[in-house]
Amino acid sequence: MLARLIPIHGAFPKSSFYSSCRLMANRQNLGLIDGQWVSAQSGKTFPVLNPVDSSPIERVPDMDATDTRLAIDAAAKSFKTFRKTLAKERSELLRSWYNLMVKHAEDLAKILTQENGKSLNESRAEVKYGNSFIEWFAEEARRINGEILQAPFKNRELFLLRQPVGVAGFITPWNFPHAMITRKAGAALVAGCTCVVKPSEDTPLTALAIAQLAEEAGFPAGAINVVTTSLENSIGVGQELCTNPKVRVLSFTGSTAVGKILYKQCAPSMKRLNLELGGNAPYIVFESANVDLAVNGAMSSKFRNTGQTCVSANRFFVHSKLYDEFVSKFITKIASDIRLGDGSKEENTHGPLIKESQLKIINSLVDDAREKGATIHCGGKHLPDIGPLFYAPTVITDVTKEMEIYAREIFGPVAVIHKFHDEEEVLQKANDTPVGLAGYFYSNDISQIFRVARDLEVGMIGINEGLISCTEAAFGGVKESGIGREGSSHGIDEYVDIKYVCIGNIQH
Repeated sequence: MLARLIPIHGAFPKSSFYSSCRLMANRQNLGLIDGQWVSAQSGKTFPVLNPVDSSPIERVPDMDATDTRLAIDAAAKSFKTFRKTLAKERSELLRSWYNLMVKHAEDLAKILTQENGKSLNESRAEVKYGNSFIEWFAEEARRINGEILQAPFKNRELFLLRQPVGVAGFITPWNFPHAMITRKAGAALVAGCTCVVKPSEDTPLTALAIAQLAEEAGFPAGAINVVTTSLENSIGVGQELCTNPKVRVLSFTGSTAVGKILYKQCAPSMKRLNLELGGNAPYIVFESANVDLAVNGAMSSKFRNTGQTCVSANRFFVHSKLYDEFVSKFITKIASDIRLGDGSKEENTHGPLIKESQLKIINSLVDDAREKGATIHCGGKHLPDIGPLFYAPTVITDVTKEMEIYAREIFGPVAVIHKFHDEEEVLQKANDTPVGLAGYFYSNDISQIFRVARDLEVGMIGINEGLISCTEAAFGGVKESGIGREGSSHGIDEYVDIKYVCIGNIQH
């Protein structure tokens, strides 16, 4: 089957955007399967659009389930030898990859901004964050150790091996197209797994760029494969990754609804699953909090990536004694600090929403709240004069349970602020959701800090801090926000099996 793949170098004209980058342009419009840069078997392509103005950036292969099977076969073939490499060798490969991504960090940031829309400063921060996972896992390689057990019988020796699971399938989102791949691939590759990456149809160029650098770093053919696909073919590609028995672990970052579908599709082959799903993060400002600190944290937590972040603050709860001050200072801070526009221009801090479907959802939620009596303090409108997908940073109060926005993960630049009076009341409201990814609260009462940290039903908590993600931390949620953890030393656990070995009849 793999012999059918025909590498096509430079098959499409070099775009003016890529000619401005130092990364090789003739690899950016092809998928990567078994060490070859290839078109789709069907020959079809689809456009990648710049969300700032909906202009086409590049065309990439519209791969389907057939291409995906080829990629899985390549990964399975490569796994037979890659699994036997030394931990030191895998560490050196990841270190080389990391060094190349640092060298090309500005190129990667420009590509990311073009296809995602976030500002260059945010893209640079993501690239630095994403690169750090490869650095981290390169250093963790020689610490994937087994265990020697104390045997219950004198003539036996018992030990545990940690061995790579096999082929890993990754389905990654558009909001962090660099970091969501490196966080998964770094852990899988360092454990000795090979992988097939299906990036979002909205942001495949970043995936192809970092895969190109992985190839330069020396990863063997088939260790990393990238399958690009349009929205039309995404379901078929995802289904192939879920049902193909050669894929032994699936890692997905996205919505809870899609995660449940993938969960069902993986059941027949009993795959290992790592699901990082939706959130509905509470952001609580207690009576003892420093209001200025809470406002600054709210800006970062709510409006980073124009609110399109799974750990974004989604439901603000502010103590009645600080409520008016917080709302006033928050609105003032939004007006002074946020500059919307083309993210490739250094003066702009925030870009557009990723696509029209996101804009329609935000418009619908805000309009419904307005019609049912909510107060819109700022924003609350589409800004077509800036671009087709820009939406004004918005603050809403007086939101009730009858409004659609009350219990929804907004995934946009809209902050809904509620008033509360006591700790028990706000904890009940904060936990009244089926998901539990992240949560935030501000307090200077040390007893309250310990109580609330234990009682909030989330997988990650920021206390007096609005930005909590880092390589060293275990990233993941509870309840319907997912299964497993990414990053930290625990991230490798998703890609290793524990094998028990018993040696009997030993003569002492």
